[in-house]
Amino acid sequence: MKIILLKDIKKQGKAGDILDVKDGYGTFLINNKSAVLATNNSVSRLNRENKEKELKEEENIKECEKLKEKLESITLTFNVKTGENDKVFGSISPKQIVEELKTKGFNIDKKQIKIDGIISSLGFHNVSVELHKKVIANIKINLRK
Repeated sequence: MKIILLKDIKKQGKAGDILDVKDGYGTFLINNKSAVLATNNSVSRLNRENKEKELKEEENIKECEKLKEKLESITLTFNVKTGENDKVFGSISPKQIVEELKTKGFNIDKKQIKIDGIISSLGFHNVSVELHKKVIANIKINLRK
């Protein structure tokens, strides 16, 4: 029996996969609304839905690319307190970066900020912002007295 999965099923497949399973298991999945019978109609609907998802994904990537260009054109400046030998007290956190980006009009989640190491010295630093799995922006951060 050929079925189309509607939900992810462990060790079987992900939603949208077409599987060839035994009749009893296929009936079980269909009754539990985890799958539908793979007919010509349902396969064509699945293909149409997959094309729509791809178009939305491409559109989302284009929007992220535009946002990437805007982010890479700015430099975030933080005034920090320093001690002897220009050593910074504390460090800059993703939360502080997000707050500074909000003041500039960007709505970024702190989970999207990827910092390599600790930002705790004066000068310029690079920070990655993961806008999409395929789109990563690099922003400049300047720490000064």
